[in-house]
Amino acid sequence: MELLKRMRSSSFAKSLAIGVVVFIIGFFLLAYLFLFGLVLNRLVTEILGIPDAVHFINSCLLYFFMLELIYRYFIQQLPVFSLENFLHLPLSKSRIIHFLLGSSFISPLNSISLLIFGPFAVVEIQQAYGLFAATTWLVAVVLTSWSIHWFILWFKQRFEDSLTGTLSVFSALLLGIGLSYFGFFDLGAFFEPVFTFALESPVPVILLLTVLILSYFLCFAYYRQNAYLEELSEGEHLQFANRDLGFLSKFGLAGEVANLEWKLILRHKKSRTYLTLCLVFLLYGLIFYNNPAYQTETGFSSAFIFVGTFITGIFMTQYGQLFLSWNSPAFDFYVHQRNGLRALVHGKYLLFIGISLMCFVLSLPYVYFGWHILLIHTATFLFNMGITMHLVIFLALWKPKPMDLNKSSVFNYEGMGLSQFLIIIPLLAAPYAVFLPFAYWFNDYVGLIALGATGAFGLIIFPRISSLMAEKVIEMKYEIASAFRQEL
Repeated sequence: MELLKRMRSSSFAKSLAIGVVVFIIGFFLLAYLFLFGLVLNRLVTEILGIPDAVHFINSCLLYFFMLELIYRYFIQQLPVFSLENFLHLPLSKSRIIHFLLGSSFISPLNSISLLIFGPFAVVEIQQAYGLFAATTWLVAVVLTSWSIHWFILWFKQRFEDSLTGTLSVFSALLLGIGLSYFGFFDLGAFFEPVFTFALESPVPVILLLTVLILSYFLCFAYYRQNAYLEELSEGEHLQFANRDLGFLSKFGLAGEVANLEWKLILRHKKSRTYLTLCLVFLLYGLIFYNNPAYQTETGFSSAFIFVGTFITGIFMTQYGQLFLSWNSPAFDFYVHQRNGLRALVHGKYLLFIGISLMCFVLSLPYVYFGWHILLIHTATFLFNMGITMHLVIFLALWKPKPMDLNKSSVFNYEGMGLSQFLIIIPLLAAPYAVFLPFAYWFNDYVGLIALGATGAFGLIIFPRISSLMAEKVIEMKYEIASAFRQEL
């Protein structure tokens, strides 16, 4: 039935072409993971200089599973939409749930742990500890990964529409990683004995198999209990009905539109994913700021300008690249309202500024690495607000495309065009076009002053530029509306 539905769709050819491309990319990615697993022992012993590769990998497995939690949260799909297609059939509910959960297990994500650690178990562990140890260790790792699969299915359905639940889990992950990063508590070493014991005994395998079974039935029980059409539709459409940012109403009609945009972000998976990624990428600076490769005797590395721009402007860039596509289903409504398009543009400006300001405030703890990091974030934040934001919006107005907000948030390229892929250029080039000449002629801190001053000047003339952007949208409204009426 699902196959016939897809084949009869008017966009079948487009979906098939995208599917083939995604399959090829996925195949190469999985092949690279397998090759990585083949050389994993050499990377540990020769590149990192650690003689006991098995002990080191065991102490790092917890961080791998933390990473797996994150990428499964964003990529792993829920079988809820298929569930709606089966509930009216004369089949037992348990049978339908078992079928859907079983079909969700057929995923490339469930082969990642096997592809990475399977070659390592054969090449390194089997030679050092024997076939039995290699088998029990690999089974323990794979069972842990598969338990995460069922946990994520349950968690996303149970808490996906709850910012409290989502932020609680991500805060726990970030706290664990932060404690280990700063040397307060090594979580990896705490869980390392579990997998070391798997080299000697099948007991961890039995325990992890029990965890796998329990996680499956936790997922099964929740899906069976909530497998009602009215509950599915209620949870999707009503849960965020009353969640708004009241202070935005103080900004008039533009503030009301910003409030509606905020509700749109929370309601839909794709937009909510961008908001969650915005919080995750706040950790991007940990890769650079304490890395010896980016330390200099005087001043600071120019790479820090990109990091500061990325951290304080990631939401504006990601969400802004689909500037009007988010509103494509209701664009005609704004066209026919007095000052509707102007309020829409100014409302989006308010939202971009508010969330970027939140990212800047949350990045303040980076001052731990030095006061110059705070100066970098301040200068790049001002530049993002005064210059980069207008460049992003200007590029996003070039041939915008329609988008269905109810579709998947991953591998969904609706609304994406050439201009959306080119938006990375102002993110990379514009700050350096200001910073590098002054840093070369004087020093890095003069370059920062120039960067911040340019952004501050952009904020001074902000009302004029934002009005020009609104006028451009009004000028192009019929062309944009015609593009949005095209069938997806």
